[in-house]
Amino acid sequence: MSEQITPTLTAKDFATDQEVRWCPGCGDYSILKQVQTVLPQIGIPREQIVIISGIGCSSRFPYYMNTYGMHSIHGRATAIASGLKATRPELSVWIVTGDGDGLSIGGNHTIHLLRRNFNVNILLFNNQIYGLTKGQYSPTSELNKVTKSTPVGSLDHPFNPLALALGADATFIARSMDRDPKHLQAMLLRSQAHQGSSFLEIYQNCNIFNDGAFEIFTEKSSKPEEVLFLEQGKPLIFGAQQQKGIRLDGYKPVIVNIAEEGTDGLWIHDETDYYKAQLLTRFFDDPTLENHFPRPFGVFYQTQRPCYEEQMNLQMEDSVARKGVGDLDALLRGKDTWEIV
Repeated sequence: MSEQITPTLTAKDFATDQEVRWCPGCGDYSILKQVQTVLPQIGIPREQIVIISGIGCSSRFPYYMNTYGMHSIHGRATAIASGLKATRPELSVWIVTGDGDGLSIGGNHTIHLLRRNFNVNILLFNNQIYGLTKGQYSPTSELNKVTKSTPVGSLDHPFNPLALALGADATFIARSMDRDPKHLQAMLLRSQAHQGSSFLEIYQNCNIFNDGAFEIFTEKSSKPEEVLFLEQGKPLIFGAQQQKGIRLDGYKPVIVNIAEEGTDGLWIHDETDYYKAQLLTRFFDDPTLENHFPRPFGVFYQTQRPCYEEQMNLQMEDSVARKGVGDLDALLRGKDTWEIV
């Protein structure tokens, strides 16, 4: 009997015949391209991949991916993906959501999926605005943001997505951007390889309602001074000539001039250090000039703990082996009964 040969897939194999209907120039085009480029590399057949989305511009994603998928309801993609992974743990499940869909109406579902640690991949497109409903402020919009729903400026303190995910005990958190294809591809591969819930925040430009929100991190003139790429086991260095480093004074980050102080004592990035990851997620909380730090991109934190679906299946197997435990009829009847005369 001849051995079955699995065909080699390409990015084109993951594209559908559907017209991509995002605004010209939207950052979603780049993210779609990078996902279609990465998926052939993971060695999983298309019929074993499922992409689930909620509501928003990003949530059109399943229409454009030649895999199984579902365009679900607002904020509930995480809940639907949890149910799918629980019943079909062998599938590669991806959740595509936005800052409004995943952190506003779906915020509660997001944090509970992360703490349960289903083995799924969350791609959160953050454009700091509601795009599909035409420009209202979102949970990540900056303070005093003037939008159609906040004409004199938003009073809401914004969410910090990665700090929120870390607080929910996520086992993998990372950040990338739409306009750095190579870095985004690398982060997608890292997310997929993680066993557990991966949370990848992707800065995505909405050129209609919030154009240039992340321009300082994407433009060649400003990117070297404003972006800090995190690499495991390497010191935190940035700048146009890689002339700046970051060290810790106790638990306070300090920027130093490498030419003057050298590289000894610089902060060495460790993806498994939960406490330093908390500092990294908060680098941009203080907007004052003297405390202006570059924005980190890369894997902030990753750890391993049992996945929910694995533990659930083990519990079910144990219940069957013990007989009588897990009897649904007995559960519905309960232990207390009453006779009504």
